[in-house]
Amino acid sequence: MKILYVSQLSPNDSSQYRAWALERLGHSVTSLNLNDYASSNRFVRAAVHRLAAGPGVQRLNRDLLRLAESTRPDILWADKALWLHPQTIDHIRSLGIVTVSYMIDNPFGTRNDDCWRVYLKDIPHFDLHVVQRDANIAHYRERGARDVIKIQTAYEPTLQFPPPATWSDHDRDRGVSFIGTPYDDRATTLTRLAAVNEFPVVISGPMPRWQSALSSTAFSDLFREGELYLQQYREGIWRSKINLSFLTHSNQDEFVHKSFEIAACGGFLLAERSPGHSKRFEEDEEAVFFTGFDELLEKIRRYYPDEAARTRIAAAGVARGLRDGYHNDHQVSLIVDRAREIMAKKTVA
Repeated sequence: MKILYVSQLSPNDSSQYRAWALERLGHSVTSLNLNDYASSNRFVRAAVHRLAAGPGVQRLNRDLLRLAESTRPDILWADKALWLHPQTIDHIRSLGIVTVSYMIDNPFGTRNDDCWRVYLKDIPHFDLHVVQRDANIAHYRERGARDVIKIQTAYEPTLQFPPPATWSDHDRDRGVSFIGTPYDDRATTLTRLAAVNEFPVVISGPMPRWQSALSSTAFSDLFREGELYLQQYREGIWRSKINLSFLTHSNQDEFVHKSFEIAACGGFLLAERSPGHSKRFEEDEEAVFFTGFDELLEKIRRYYPDEAARTRIAAAGVARGLRDGYHNDHQVSLIVDRAREIMAKKTVA
């Protein structure tokens, strides 16, 4: 099928990986990169992010309409595209194009993101919304969504895969490791873990945010390597004895894509327990879970010295992800299948 794909597109964006998956599945993808419409002035960028208005937003909508009319795709795939005007979506639908919104974040969560003003108005105008949370299905329907499906986040198989078979703790220079952003109380939790002083704790991620979240001493002691992408991200997981994965409670997460990425990379996954995680990994066989600080510390003390157990569980996690399709190719194919159903109904009508 022909797909017009609009999103932030760079090798560091998971939206780019979904576009790659569509191409691997044999679809013809024409891309429109939201990054090309962002101002170089950070104050203007912040205002546009909040208001979804301005010359760049107007130009984006005009360019998208021109592309839709000239290429006549089967599907418009808007991957966290927050600047689309409702009338733009309506015009594209009038061309017989199925319009799909993929949203990895939660417009209805408590994280207080300030970017949803126009997107919330768009909800009744798309043919299909793809969300990550059961709660969002009701939220979107209450806002007038025509159709909503839940699809889990996924790993990118071209980037996230296990290390060489000879890899062992001799190659791991990161002890208890977290690679990510300091949402919720992660900074406090990781500082408490380090204060136990029984194992090394290593943090990587966006430096300014961690500098703000940690004390100056904790930042100096725990933070290293900055933000990790692509090969560096994969190798950061390989080099970690224990890889932590936290839910973002302010985003009402049921699971997080980091968990699938860690497992796909053959990392030992110690994730926050949730129904979403427990449904997707067999506890203590394919991943290890914790609830609260005390159990987190208990699980680290149990598994940190036991390389054999970590190796066995990590290998089982890799196998589970492959068997049940926790990769982009499978998850993206489910969305395309639903879009095909919508297309068939439109044709009949």
